[in-house]
Amino acid sequence: MNTGQVLGLAAGLAAALLFGLAAVAQAHAVRRFDTAPAHLGGFVLRSVRDPWILGVVVAYLAGFVLHAMAIWLLPLYLAQAAIATSLPVTAVTSTLLLHERLTPAHRSAVAAVTVGLVLLCLGSGDVGSIVVDAGFAVAIWVGVAVLALAGRRGSHLGGGVLGALAGLGYAGSAMAVRGVATPVDAAVAACAAAVGVYGLLAFWLYSLGLDRAPVSVATAPLIVGQTFVPGLVGVLLLGDGVRAGWWPAVVAGLVLAVGGAIFLSRVAAGPDRLRTPGAAATESSPGPAPRRGR
Repeated sequence: MNTGQVLGLAAGLAAALLFGLAAVAQAHAVRRFDTAPAHLGGFVLRSVRDPWILGVVVAYLAGFVLHAMAIWLLPLYLAQAAIATSLPVTAVTSTLLLHERLTPAHRSAVAAVTVGLVLLCLGSGDVGSIVVDAGFAVAIWVGVAVLALAGRRGSHLGGGVLGALAGLGYAGSAMAVRGVATPVDAAVAACAAAVGVYGLLAFWLYSLGLDRAPVSVATAPLIVGQTFVPGLVGVLLLGDGVRAGWWPAVVAGLVLAVGGAIFLSRVAAGPDRLRTPGAAATESSPGPAPRRGR
């Protein structure tokens, strides 16, 4: 790894720390709401008056700046895998602050994600080019429309599925960053705007998922989506490279990272749902997890 890639990896890991801590704060915030944040407009209006949510947004914005640096300096698969380390941060922090259980199976899954990241670091190659053209911008906005429609029709779904949709939103945001460069033209402006729209949709869907499932269960499929999709697009379409002879290690790293996240999402860290769609929250975990801060 060259100096720029080391700096990019450090930025990605710092962003992961912010994202991991912010996810737990976000879960606490949305579980204090009187009703589930099922509609985007109502969620935004409620959030701008909530200091917890505003604090989470500030943490995410700081993390996004670091994440964007990682995307520009690293292959997308490595930048996104670095962000995947937010999963162990979230898992451990949720056990300490929200009293959600972390079983030996959970710890094994978190270890798999971490080992996968190490393999991806060792196998990473050259960074692909920034893509600035009308076709790329159109594809990015088609993704925005599809995600918005899926979110509107699927807002009643469980926490794991909503986490997966949120992961696709953050994946779209990461890919859109690759279209932001200077000089600024119409395509660059469209990609820059898409970064924010993807982020808002993902934040809403993730909040809804956190309201309905333990933090780790909602976060694991999010990690899968935001790691695997941009990584694949980066290698196949954007020119991200792999070190000669290291393809098996990179594939193994992706399998461990994604497989560990999937396993973690299937082994519940508590009840399957904290609040059923359209219903008031119930105290469903044995620990004193904060549900209503009023």
